[in-house]
Amino acid sequence: MIIVCLLLTLLVFATQHGVRSEDAGRVCNGKPQSLCQGESDHKTASTVSYSELRNLLAEGKVRLFDVRNPDEFAEGHIPTAVNVPLGELREAFGLTPGQFEARYGTQLPESDAADVLLYCQRGRRSAEGLQILRALGYHRVRHYAGGYSEWSDRVKSKKQ
Repeated sequence: MIIVCLLLTLLVFATQHGVRSEDAGRVCNGKPQSLCQGESDHKTASTVSYSELRNLLAEGKVRLFDVRNPDEFAEGHIPTAVNVPLGELREAFGLTPGQFEARYGTQLPESDAADVLLYCQRGRRSAEGLQILRALGYHRVRHYAGGYSEWSDRVKSKKQ
C-alpha cells in the first residue's frame, strides 16, 4: 500500500510539474530530471556538449542563438551566434520571416529545423529558452548547457 501511495504521489508530482513519464524516475541533484535542464552535469538529447558544438560549428551545421542580454553578448560570444535575448525570444520566433531577418540579420529557422541551438552564460536561460521555443513548435531545438562560460574557459585553455 505504501509503495502504491508513493507511486501515485510521484505521478501527481510529475504531471503537475511537466515531467514526462520516461523522466519521472530519474533525478539529478535530488530533483526530477526535467527540472535539471541547464545543469552542466546533466546530459539529454536536448543538450550539446562543448566538443559536439565545436564539430557542429566546424561543419557549418548549426544556427546558434545567444539568449543573453545585448551587453553580455557585446563582451564576447561564440562565433556565428546571433543575439536574441531571452526576454525577446517568444516574440522574435513569432515574427514573420521578413521581420525576423530585418531585426536579427538572419533567417527565421523553420519550426522543424534540427540545427537550432541556444546558449547563454551557464545554461539556465537557454534551458528556459528551450521550453519557450518548444511551446512555439520548435521541438528539435537544443542548447549548449555549458554556455559561454565553459566555451570561453575552454578556448582560453587551448591558447595557453
